[in-house]
Amino acid sequence: MSGSASRAVRRRTFVLGSAASAASAASATSAALAGPLAGSASAAGFGWSDDGSNYVVDTGASLVFKVGKTNGDLTSLVYKGTEYQGYGGKNSHVESGLGASTVTLKQSGSTILISVAHGTLRHYYAARSGENNIYLWTNKADSSVTATRYIVRVKAGLFLNDEPDSYTYTTSTVEASDVFAKSDGQTRSKHYARRRVIDYDYIGWTTGSAGLWIVRSNHEKASGGPFYRSLLRHQSADGGGLYEILYYGENQTESERFGLQGPYVITFTDGGAPSSALYHGTLTTPWADSLGILGYVPDGGRGWLAGVGITGRDTAYPYTVGLANAAAQYWGSARSSDGYFSVDRILPGVYTLTVYKGELAVYSTQVTVSAGATTTLNTITIPSSNDPANAGAIWRLGSWDGTPSGFKNADLMTHAHPSDARAAAWTGNVVIGSGSETSAFPCYLWKDVNSGLLVYFRLTAAQAAAAHTLRIGVTTAYANGRPQITVNDAWTSAIPSPPTQPSTRSLTVGSYRGNNHTFSYSVPASAWRTDTSQYNVLRIDVVSGSGTTGHLSAGTAIDAIDLLA
Repeated sequence: MSGSASRAVRRRTFVLGSAASAASAASATSAALAGPLAGSASAAGFGWSDDGSNYVVDTGASLVFKVGKTNGDLTSLVYKGTEYQGYGGKNSHVESGLGASTVTLKQSGSTILISVAHGTLRHYYAARSGENNIYLWTNKADSSVTATRYIVRVKAGLFLNDEPDSYTYTTSTVEASDVFAKSDGQTRSKHYARRRVIDYDYIGWTTGSAGLWIVRSNHEKASGGPFYRSLLRHQSADGGGLYEILYYGENQTESERFGLQGPYVITFTDGGAPSSALYHGTLTTPWADSLGILGYVPDGGRGWLAGVGITGRDTAYPYTVGLANAAAQYWGSARSSDGYFSVDRILPGVYTLTVYKGELAVYSTQVTVSAGATTTLNTITIPSSNDPANAGAIWRLGSWDGTPSGFKNADLMTHAHPSDARAAAWTGNVVIGSGSETSAFPCYLWKDVNSGLLVYFRLTAAQAAAAHTLRIGVTTAYANGRPQITVNDAWTSAIPSPPTQPSTRSLTVGSYRGNNHTFSYSVPASAWRTDTSQYNVLRIDVVSGSGTTGHLSAGTAIDAIDLLA
């Protein structure tokens, strides 16, 4: 389908759901969806049949779906008489399809559960009487099966958009086969979802009269933490895809976790957002407690965590509390007024608790969570020395918050390729005291693009008479790119060792999130210029023996740079 033909079909809008908009979304759509709080009495028409190749489930509302009996694929998704499932001859399924599987069905009152067994992997579909929802769980027990996602494949022409995660109107590739350039120089890719996991509750499209969504799970068995970015959705000429990513290796900072993930929910509405009762923070599934889902832990087998407050915060920034161990991860936002936080429905165990200022870890400790109990923590005090922003500085570029925020092109890079026509020039030097030094400094540095960038600054006589520490904070790196500095062509630092960072693409696929690291350089007094009317010149080079060329050369993302007093 050509671009003009696609536009002629029907223009459609899209929505990325935010937790912050939950209340308004719920009120706007309360009549659009029966929801998980519907009564237990079976709706007229609720039930299932076997057509020989598929189990056919009628929810008794407006949704009928089919699951293949030999492979566990979702082969049909009909809402109010319209078939939504499928593009390019492909079904909706775990990963790219499990292949031969054992598929069984059982009905327990107002719930129908379809179970899919493929080796050590178990996948489940559940339908509730009177609801336009499909509840899904996936249990990956080990690495014997590649299962990193569930993808809902949607027919072409039903929902169209020209947003960052859409490449409907272009076929010109910029990088690999998944980043595209339009004729106006703007870039598109399924990677450009903009949102961190903490930022959204659901993903999907609406026509205004019909909405199709995936409401995400709590991601307790996913990896990467609250600020991880991954594929959420794509749209192309042959159809669209909605994703629940269970594990994604690109720019990944953690090992894969195994076990049961879910529920996540495929849901239809009459055009509005999904009911907030389906959101991972509010959804409860006591009706699933006795269904025999492998790895399922009911609320009674979980614990809670509450902290009375956090002191030592910089109130200009949001703070997040994360919990993580090898088996699970969770997080919650700290209240801006006093730092109070709570995290619900946690699997029992010992966790590392981390407090983040923005996305920068500034405190950690160990906590134990027990089943059926609430662990209450006294006030957490963040030591002043844990926040690098508290160190006195002669000058500073950016903010120590674990992100490239404020630097040139930072706002664009989560939803565009660095070559995008909207990006300001990646080159250009910076003068401290100009008033625009941070916004003039590029958020990313590459060996083959803008290595050798210069920073000009003056020192007083007293400052020039002393040695100083220069710090460069980074948020991730590609191909071991790291900064080496030269001061006034008089002193050059050693090449620092590369910190541990993800080995895959990052800077070109919408993610700056890796492992925050601070490089410190002890600059001797002999390197400074003693004439206070002259500028000192700092040159920052990116060094590495890896990478290729252009924006795939070795590179790094900048958090902050400062010269300490």
